[in-house]
Amino acid sequence: MHTTSKQLICTLIIFAIATSATADDKKKKAPPKRRPNSPMAKVEDVAGLPRILLVGDSISIGYTVPVRELLKGKANVHRPLTNCGPTTKGVAEIDKWLGDGKWDVIHFNWGLHDLKYMGAKNQNLADPNDKNSHQQVPPKEYEANLRKLVKRMEKTGAKLIWRSTTPVPEGAKGRVEGDSAKYNEIAAKIMKEHSIPTDDHYSYALKNQKEIQLPANVHFGKKGSQELAKKTVAAILNALSE
Repeated sequence: MHTTSKQLICTLIIFAIATSATADDKKKKAPPKRRPNSPMAKVEDVAGLPRILLVGDSISIGYTVPVRELLKGKANVHRPLTNCGPTTKGVAEIDKWLGDGKWDVIHFNWGLHDLKYMGAKNQNLADPNDKNSHQQVPPKEYEANLRKLVKRMEKTGAKLIWRSTTPVPEGAKGRVEGDSAKYNEIAAKIMKEHSIPTDDHYSYALKNQKEIQLPANVHFGKKGSQELAKKTVAAILNALSE
């Protein structure tokens, strides 16, 4: 075989290997596809049905899919494709979450991420008893942020529903039992001023804590999320009927 032919073959082999490697890299970097039943799945609106926006943290993520299932054929249920976190994140991103579309009902909550404790260097879920720890969003700042968020959401013309912050159970890391009630008191004052109804998940969850909430954890199991979804749907249907 001539030297030129050998060089050509070597060049082709190197090119094939490089191309294969590039294809593999693209596969690795490709973002995972959302499952159709994922809370973060993109929702295609059914024409003629009201549009609902669920805003909240992982508690709302837990009840998003069951709410969609319960309202199938009755409403298009959307949520921001993220954990909505504390009110500071809400203030920064609310315009993007609301978008340009028309909303009929916005069911919203912030609280558990606001009241949680951070370390001196903003370590997540720090020990509340450590003198260097601080709440991510202290009560006064929480009130100011929530007022801004309510004012912005009112501009959409949607019917607003406040979902009270669920309880912090005994032993939950980085949070203090009873703080949800304190933050809910702040929210209740704002909602009363704006005549916004409350979907009271706090009282319901507190009453049924052992049955629906995980031990020493602010989150809920499948049964708990299903029960919270039922309450959410009842509040939304009530708003739509008014």
